Amino acid sequence: MPILNKDMTLCISLSARPSNNGTRFHNHLYEALELNWIYKAFAPTDLAQAIAGVRGLGIRGCAISMPYKEDVIALVDRMDPSATAIDSVNTIVNDDGVLTAYNTDYSAIAQLIARNEIDPASSVLLRGSGGMAKATAAAFRDAGFADVTIVARNEDAGRALAGLYGFGWAADVDGRTADVLVNVTPIGMAGGVEAEALSFPPSAIEAARVVFDVVALPAETPLVRAGLAAGKTVINGASVATLQALEQFVLYTGVRPTDEQVRAAEEFMRAQ
Repeated sequence: MPILNKDMTLCISLSARPSNNGTRFHNHLYEALELNWIYKAFAPTDLAQAIAGVRGLGIRGCAISMPYKEDVIALVDRMDPSATAIDSVNTIVNDDGVLTAYNTDYSAIAQLIARNEIDPASSVLLRGSGGMAKATAAAFRDAGFADVTIVARNEDAGRALAGLYGFGWAADVDGRTADVLVNVTPIGMAGGVEAEALSFPPSAIEAARVVFDVVALPAETPLVRAGLAAGKTVINGASVATLQALEQFVLYTGVRPTDEQVRAAEEFMRAQ
């Protein structure tokens, strides 16, 4: 990485609980491609002020994580169709003070559904109702899944998300099982109050064929560990983080790294 200098381009991320995933991934690629760029993670105390800083300081790109993916919509100038379609933002690009919002979460989830050849006829329990859950639900809907139940304690948000895509809603798992379990809540996230909790009960994990945890840190959440121990097909949040971060990198820089460079950045990201 070049020494800090006045000509360096800055990209940032905003999250309630920042991780080093994006920081390591982006900075590794900047160095590999000899770009005079740097990436830094922040936990904002005031979202509106943080976005004003992106605009006013000429920060090129800004990744948006939980719980800001919907709140940030009112603070940008333009919405790309990828964000408009699901009313959720995970990426902001600053072009001379004009902030355009995108969503690369959707494409990452869609790619992982396809790569793992999950049968669209499968039943799905999707736990969560926030911005990332919208992207995930949209990806499953567009991949042809119809038997999906949104599990969300917040009835208003859960019913709204379920209604948006023609899915069912439940306040809790309550003994339900499905072929595919998807966690899109902070349950199992490092540093959280439920860091050691399982987002689905052991009985549901045992009955499932696929376990998918969107939480990226740690790569092996309690749900991922339980899925692996039960011999299930497991998809972890680190895979989501890599794919969505790659598309962010391209939006920010206009450069698409080679597959080899992406693999090296992913390995560096995970070796923390």
